Amino acid sequence: PSPPPPPIPLSLTMLPLWLWEPLCCRLRPRAAPLFLAGLLWAVGRRAAAYFPEERWAEESPLLRPRVQITLTARNSQHGLSAFLGRLERLHYPKDRLSVWVATDHNVDNTTAVLREWLVNVQGLYHSVEWRPMDEPKSYFDEMGPKHWSDSRYEHVMKLRQAALNSARDRWADYILFLDTDNFLINPDTLNLLIAENKTVVAPMLDSRSAYSNFWCGMTSEGYYKRTPAYVPIRKRDRLGCFPVVMVHSTMLIDLRKEASKQLAFYPPHPDYTWSFDDIIVFAFSCRQAGVQMYICNKEHYGFLQVPLKSTSTMQDEVDSFIHMHLEVMVNHPPLEPSKYLSVTPKYPDKMGFDEIFLINLKRRPDRRTRMLRSLYEQEIACKVIDAVDGRAFNSSQMKALGITMLTDYEDPYSGRPLTKGEMGCFLSHYNVWKEIVERGLQVSVVFEDDLRFEIFFKRRLKYLMKEVEKAALDWDLIYIGRKRMQVDRPEKAVPGVRNLVEADYSYWTLGYALSLRGAEKLLDAKPFDKLLPVDEFLPVMYNKHPVSEYMEHFEKRDLRAFSVEPLLIYPTHYTGDQGYVSDTETSMVWNNEKLKTDWDRAKSQKTKEQAKIREAAQNLDVSHSPIDSASRDEL
Repeated sequence: PSPPPPPIPLSLTMLPLWLWEPLCCRLRPRAAPLFLAGLLWAVGRRAAAYFPEERWAEESPLLRPRVQITLTARNSQHGLSAFLGRLERLHYPKDRLSVWVATDHNVDNTTAVLREWLVNVQGLYHSVEWRPMDEPKSYFDEMGPKHWSDSRYEHVMKLRQAALNSARDRWADYILFLDTDNFLINPDTLNLLIAENKTVVAPMLDSRSAYSNFWCGMTSEGYYKRTPAYVPIRKRDRLGCFPVVMVHSTMLIDLRKEASKQLAFYPPHPDYTWSFDDIIVFAFSCRQAGVQMYICNKEHYGFLQVPLKSTSTMQDEVDSFIHMHLEVMVNHPPLEPSKYLSVTPKYPDKMGFDEIFLINLKRRPDRRTRMLRSLYEQEIACKVIDAVDGRAFNSSQMKALGITMLTDYEDPYSGRPLTKGEMGCFLSHYNVWKEIVERGLQVSVVFEDDLRFEIFFKRRLKYLMKEVEKAALDWDLIYIGRKRMQVDRPEKAVPGVRNLVEADYSYWTLGYALSLRGAEKLLDAKPFDKLLPVDEFLPVMYNKHPVSEYMEHFEKRDLRAFSVEPLLIYPTHYTGDQGYVSDTETSMVWNNEKLKTDWDRAKSQKTKEQAKIREAAQNLDVSHSPIDSASRDEL
């Protein structure tokens, strides 16, 4: 039902009926209210002033609230340009923002980077307060740059309190605390947080793990407590703005609220007896003041780095930032650097390989752009190989290449025949193998364009290949990423080489290292005479395919195949994920363009996540490199 019409002003009732009644009667029922509304607006405008001198202009809008943005940085040189670039791109008038910046105890060039930025932007913001401390380079009681000692906690609490006092002194309406390893990818974050109208509110930040910037539970001693409420919020199964016991790292405080006057970082509340930690001290202060903290996950606001172990190095920190940036780029644009800082050049290399190939379809420029940027951020050089587009491949081209399908081939899980996408995928890899042989490349890496990298990827792969060389391992192919299909028994660990197992039946050709001899073996098998998908062909060649009928077509099956354990790359998306696209699975049957294979997606095993590996089948005998333990994966 339509809402009741608005009351008719006196000025309208004074109009003669002949002016408006016939018009309203001739209008359609839905159009009549619109006509009346327009007429009321016009009459209202006319009646706004009886005499010309009584006319007035509309009132101007209110100025935006005044916000102090607080940055505390230590040893952050590697990520500052990206962090400040995101800060510059916030959709908020800069003349309503003041910037408060403190940095200290640095062993890198954090102070110089911040000084350069502040000099260049100070005229854009309402005000800038700069608190650098060049000496000392470390705290007297810390074990390393990633160790949080008591003196470090106390110093950070004093800094945050100084920033809070500064915001109160300058009559700021809000204060936004931002850690420099937090990256706001949503330019509307500040506006969205203000709109929540909470005393203390934080945007939920994503990471490569379950870790985020909030707690749902706390023990009686003030430590983290796992609760059933955390994961549904973190995974966005529940959306909203939720009351929680703790928010940290990035949060907005409304200084207009009466209770905010009682909030403090330092000194701790007189009744405080918990751990000497700035985030716990502030959470206790909120509790004593009767202020509820909130975490919002309605939008994707940004990302944060997972904390490293206290024994981690600065290189670990740099690599952790790079990995976080790679995760951002899976579904979002890259973190572009600040416009007000000089950019440090990168120097890509081939990680000790003769060549690194990247296979990409020309009609997937988005994937090419993302992968090239991801490799560049890791300083990895590559050669792009234009993939064969199976969708555009016809029977004449197949005949010219001498391609014959493997007799009676059916997908082992869905029963469907080979798709045009799978044929194009095979030919793309085949062309790389040919180039390896033609150029005599001893050791190469092959990447597809729909993968994501694990943390410390470059260091871990280089470390592995050094161990392989040191052990004089006789190898042809090493999976860097795969889907393990045999999940009933463990794979055999390789003696003398950490993080390596003998590969059993596996899917996916996301990424692998290939020797010259391995490429020769694959070509010598003459796969065009009995074509099947490339990730079925490889297990046949190392004699681990479960369908013996397929293996009987290939006499020599002596490919020496291994796999990294744990894996170093994974798919960007799986079946059912938002953004999932498969050019092999969701294609069409090779000899029937009318028969598409989208019907098969539910049955497909290739693009689903790794099936659960039985406890007895876990590769527990694999020894691990020290790099694997550099980061912690925690809540």
